[in-house]
Amino acid sequence: MKNGRRFDRPPDPFEPPVTPEGRINVTDPDSHVVKGLRGFLQGHNAQAVATEQQVVLAAEIETVAADFGHLEPMLQATGRELAAAGVHDTPDVVSADAGHWHGEQMQRITEQGIELLIPPDTRPTRRNWEGGRYQQMRELPATERGSELYRKRQPMIEPVFAQMK
Repeated sequence: MKNGRRFDRPPDPFEPPVTPEGRINVTDPDSHVVKGLRGFLQGHNAQAVATEQQVVLAAEIETVAADFGHLEPMLQATGRELAAAGVHDTPDVVSADAGHWHGEQMQRITEQGIELLIPPDTRPTRRNWEGGRYQQMRELPATERGSELYRKRQPMIEPVFAQMK
């Protein structure tokens, strides 16, 4: 007790309720409510890295809805998988959708000599998203090389997710 005296008896042991509060997904208790294209749903967020031939090099399942922050960890997972297979080449180009935009991770990746093609947004410019890397990534798809590279992104990775579903 606060005054230094002993309790008369030990505390009662914790007894969990027979029925937990809230709702439980009985088919997949590890899933969470995530935001999808058509609103919120019970599920997971899949991340994958694939080659131009749709060969999956690395894949992860997350319980957070956003793709933000997964770019660098997925590139590192790709490196580990390639090394385990005895391949020591690194990707020359990384192309991802706007949800993977993470300035600090992009800086570290470009410092490794990997070319990035990630549009900062698909809608009009956000406040403070002007100049520098933002402008560079908006202009890159307009170049001949940038257009050629970014056109490959969707047919390269989206069928991988469609096949998983």
